Amino acid sequence: MADTIDEAIAKLDAWRANGDDRVNAARFRMMEAMARRALAHEGEARRIIEARLLALLNEFERDVSDARAMPAQDAQAGRSPLSALLDDMATHAASHPSHAQLLDYFRAVWSKVSAERQLRESLQKVPRNAGPLNSSSLVHRSLALMREVSPGYLQHFLAYVDTLSWLEEATGAAAPVVKEAPRGKKPARGGAR
Repeated sequence: MADTIDEAIAKLDAWRANGDDRVNAARFRMMEAMARRALAHEGEARRIIEARLLALLNEFERDVSDARAMPAQDAQAGRSPLSALLDDMATHAASHPSHAQLLDYFRAVWSKVSAERQLRESLQKVPRNAGPLNSSSLVHRSLALMREVSPGYLQHFLAYVDTLSWLEEATGAAAPVVKEAPRGKKPARGGAR
C-alpha cells in the first residue's frame, strides 16, 4: 500500500515492469495521469488528488492479486479477442514507438488518398449539362472548395460521411420500408353541399 505520491509512482512503475498494467489498462493510464497531475499541484488540490489516487491504487492492487491468483486459462477465457488485440497493440506500440509513428503516417496518407478518390468520384457523378442548382454539381463544388480552404477538414469530413454511410448500410436492412401514398388522383370529397 502506497502512502505518498513517490511510493505510488514507484508502485505504478513496478506494475508496468511486471506487465500488470494490462490487468485494467484504462484504469492504469488514469492512475498514471493522476500521479502526474498530483505532482503539478500543491496544497489542498494535491491532497485531494493523492487521496483519490491512493484509493484507485488499492483497488488496482486487489485486481492484480486476483489476476495472479486466477489460472492462466481462466484469464484467457475471460478476455475477448478484441481486448487481447488491443493489449498486444498497446504493448507493441510502447516497445516500438517508431512503429506507432509509421502507423500514424500510413493513416494520414490513406486518409488523403481516400479523400482525393472520393472527390474524383463526386466529379464523375456530375452530368455534363448540369445547371447551377444540380445537387451533384453542388456537392462536387462544395467538396472542391473544402479541399482548397482546408484539406485536413475535407479528410475528416469525408471520413465522417463514410462512417455514416457504413452505419446506414449496416442498419438499412432493419429499417422499416415506408410506402409512399399513391399520386395522381385526389380523394373524392365526401358529404353533401
